[in-house]
Amino acid sequence: MPELRFDDRVAVVTGAARGLGRTYALLLAARGAKVIVNDIGGAMSGEGIDVEAALRVVHEIQAAGGEALASTESVATPAGGKAIIESALDHYGRIDILIHNAGNVRYASLKEISLEDFDAVLDVHLRGGFHLVRQAFPRMCAAGYGRIVLTSSIGGLYGNARVVNYGVAKMGLVGLSNIIAVEGAQEGVQSNVILPSAVTRMAEGLDISKYPPMEPELVAPVVGYLCHESCPLTGEMLIAIAGRIARAYVAETPGVHRSAWTIEEVAEQLSAIRDSEKRVVFPTITGFGDHIGYSFEMARNGGG
Repeated sequence: MPELRFDDRVAVVTGAARGLGRTYALLLAARGAKVIVNDIGGAMSGEGIDVEAALRVVHEIQAAGGEALASTESVATPAGGKAIIESALDHYGRIDILIHNAGNVRYASLKEISLEDFDAVLDVHLRGGFHLVRQAFPRMCAAGYGRIVLTSSIGGLYGNARVVNYGVAKMGLVGLSNIIAVEGAQEGVQSNVILPSAVTRMAEGLDISKYPPMEPELVAPVVGYLCHESCPLTGEMLIAIAGRIARAYVAETPGVHRSAWTIEEVAEQLSAIRDSEKRVVFPTITGFGDHIGYSFEMARNGGG
């Protein structure tokens, strides 16, 4: 297969000063993309600013012969999201690729979490994704082309302790990506979700002595492919962890139909209702209608 390149493409990568985001930016730039390297350079809590952090990655890209520009606006505000996307438009005249990778973490149990810590994480991950997409999506539609990759997590997909803010935000991004995929289907705009696991700053304080290799470089090719014009996927979720790449998806059991139910009958039929031996999977683009059609057909056929 010939090398998949991004010549003449313009990419915005948020959270690109370190870890996964830096690796994405370097890979895209090495393959010919012009990259907006966005990062405020803050701590993992989201506090603090280091404007040099994004510049260091820009210099790294330029030293390797690539083209990049630093952006230190915060994704957490509508104004910041607008400024980040406009930096691509002002300097390069277009935006083809958006990777929302910026994130922060504030740990607390569900019993103890403060509203401030809950909102601080949603502001960067979920609302940040919306602020960026709200600006980039119309431009991509007007151009008839776009590739969007939003970052979720197994911490949202499966849940984890002491990160309710993070889990809520990460699953919200799955919903956002699905809407982009549905509304962008006829516009040439595709959106997918990456669920990455890598040893980055987020692993600080964890015992990683027994982890297999989990460098960001094992994740970046997956994101790179989702950004490429040849990628046919939209409305999907791909997992990348320790060299394993997999698809995550929503599935339903075939279910049980009755024309009327009692509480007791639900209890009696629970095993059949939950029987996942045969799974029903509806693709994102048509899933809303397919789900309703499937259910209505079962009702018309009396459960057959």
